[in-house]
Amino acid sequence: MLKLKSFFGLLMRHPLSLAGTAITTAAAIIFLVFFSLDLAGLHGHPYVGILTYLVVPAIFVAGLLLIPIGLRQARKRAAPAGAELPVIDFNREVVRNRFLVFVVLTTLNVVIVAVASYKAVEVMDTTAFCGEACHSVMAPEHTALKRGAHASVSCVECHIGPGAGWFVKSKLSGSWQVVSVNLDLYPRPIPTPVHSLRPARETCEQCHWPQKFVGDRLKVVTKYAEDEANTEKKTVLLMRVGGIEGRVSKGIHWHVDPANRIRYRSDESREEIHEVELTGPGGEVERWFAPGADEGEKASAGTWRQMDCVDCHNRPSHTFHSPEQEVDRALQAGAIARDLPFVRREGLKLIRAEYADAGAARAGIRAGLESFYAAGYPEVARGRAADLDAAAAALFEGWSSNVFPQMSVTWGTYPNHIGHEQAPGCWRCHDDQHTSKSGRTISQDCETCHSLLAEEEQDPEILRTLSP
Repeated sequence: MLKLKSFFGLLMRHPLSLAGTAITTAAAIIFLVFFSLDLAGLHGHPYVGILTYLVVPAIFVAGLLLIPIGLRQARKRAAPAGAELPVIDFNREVVRNRFLVFVVLTTLNVVIVAVASYKAVEVMDTTAFCGEACHSVMAPEHTALKRGAHASVSCVECHIGPGAGWFVKSKLSGSWQVVSVNLDLYPRPIPTPVHSLRPARETCEQCHWPQKFVGDRLKVVTKYAEDEANTEKKTVLLMRVGGIEGRVSKGIHWHVDPANRIRYRSDESREEIHEVELTGPGGEVERWFAPGADEGEKASAGTWRQMDCVDCHNRPSHTFHSPEQEVDRALQAGAIARDLPFVRREGLKLIRAEYADAGAARAGIRAGLESFYAAGYPEVARGRAADLDAAAAALFEGWSSNVFPQMSVTWGTYPNHIGHEQAPGCWRCHDDQHTSKSGRTISQDCETCHSLLAEEEQDPEILRTLSP
């Protein structure tokens, strides 16, 4: 007890060291309380993690820095001019006591700072931190992620990947993003693609193996007509996914065969491809140019990029859909009753309309459905209120998952390059327009990627044949 009294008596010789002691002690108590709650499983909102492992530790360290500054000022005030450095004499009991207390408290401080640093990195690597801490900015991407195939994959696994180098790069980049958010300097919508993204071969291919031969895959696309019965129609495709694994490279995944090095020159959005370069297995090089892209200023316009997974799978985790896809998905899942007359047609009209915010959209969609059925199908309006409520909820979910007025995000803001129905996608290169010096073109032949087995048929024969 005398040891502590002597040590703290030393700290109280100057207001700065006294203030530092008070700040450090209070911050340590707050940190330990929140850390204990975290260990007990009471995690709470991401802002709690920020407070516990970023803000409080920063205050803790600031208090620690004030202590030696205060002690230095106290010594300068008490010591005569020109005094030598202090003599640490362990033969004196008071010196030994103070040193022992100093070692114990320093060890405790190091443990607190180490734990806080580790947990701070852990918190910043969570999907909740990325998606919810800056909610207004990241709401579109976070919403799309939760509905996608990679919902259980943390953001850092794709955006950073393994290794210290990209971890440091991401944190440096994130520092400016924090400044942008707090000073409202970020653009609306957030531009894509992300040009600083780590190459897909270092992230995506930690789990996926595009070179593996997977052959052909059957794909069934279900759509609904805008007639009274919302007639279901199916398109059946045999996708030539392909691959290599000991075979000659073929199919769609021919593009990522390591033996074929593909580069392209495009505008910043990667929507307009000016030039494509292929270096084959033997080192032979061939180039294809969009009309006029090899002439004058166009010959040097744009930037070069080596093709990888995300040039086609550009929305692997944050997929936004078209209005048609959202309504068709809801009808197929049963979220919207198919026997509601013209519900697809009317639903599309309602979610394509412009609304100021989510509240206006929810009210407008519900009112629109009520108005349509009250006027044209009064028996539906009277007797099927539950189905209309469910349809309105499903339509609103589709709208609110793709449209974010506060971020200027609407239908089509973020195109998906898989296929070529909702955006040019494959046709950015495969357009029969990119021509080499020898006269060869990059073909737009549908059979290159898939075979069409049925197109918008109510009862495709191929599905009857394959059904058990």
